[in-house]
Amino acid sequence: MSSKNTEKTRRMVTLAILAALVIVLQIISNYIKFGPVQITLALTPIIIGAALYGMWAGAFLGAILGVVILIWGLFGLDGGFMLILIDANPFFAVALCVLKTTIAGFVSGAVFKALSKKNDVVASFVAGGLCPIVNTGVFLVGMFTVFIDTLRGFADGQNILLFTITAFVGVNFLVEFIVNMVLATAVTRIIRAVKK
Repeated sequence: MSSKNTEKTRRMVTLAILAALVIVLQIISNYIKFGPVQITLALTPIIIGAALYGMWAGAFLGAILGVVILIWGLFGLDGGFMLILIDANPFFAVALCVLKTTIAGFVSGAVFKALSKKNDVVASFVAGGLCPIVNTGVFLVGMFTVFIDTLRGFADGQNILLFTITAFVGVNFLVEFIVNMVLATAVTRIIRAVKK
């Protein structure tokens, strides 16, 4: 087998393993709640894939995560998703669910590629921090634009921004952010080992 075929096979196997990790970690994450929303532990394999194989690999793994979240929501196992789906535009609910993680993976890959030329450790930390920031940021943009009326209904007269931060983002975002920052060092070691 030529080295080009070997590299292509290694890439496919690695992405398949990372995709399986995304699925398993997200299923486990569905049972871990801080407030009414589950945390997302599956961002780390997305960051690893994005760092190893670039922004499109990150986007691919992010899309897989979005689909897993979507399926979980469609089966009624995520009450917030069902409320948005029923109360608002179903197309945008599905799009937001998949796009937020896809964009987060893409951005992580692009940032890692740009920064890794200088320093892998810095690139891992920044990509690791940006992934949950972009994921949450896209979610918030969607909620405050397309789903603003639904959000007002959820808030029931409370300050919408404060309600959104405490009910949907707050602790969950902090846990996701800290987990990814802590794992950034491990990500760097994995990347260095795979590159060898």
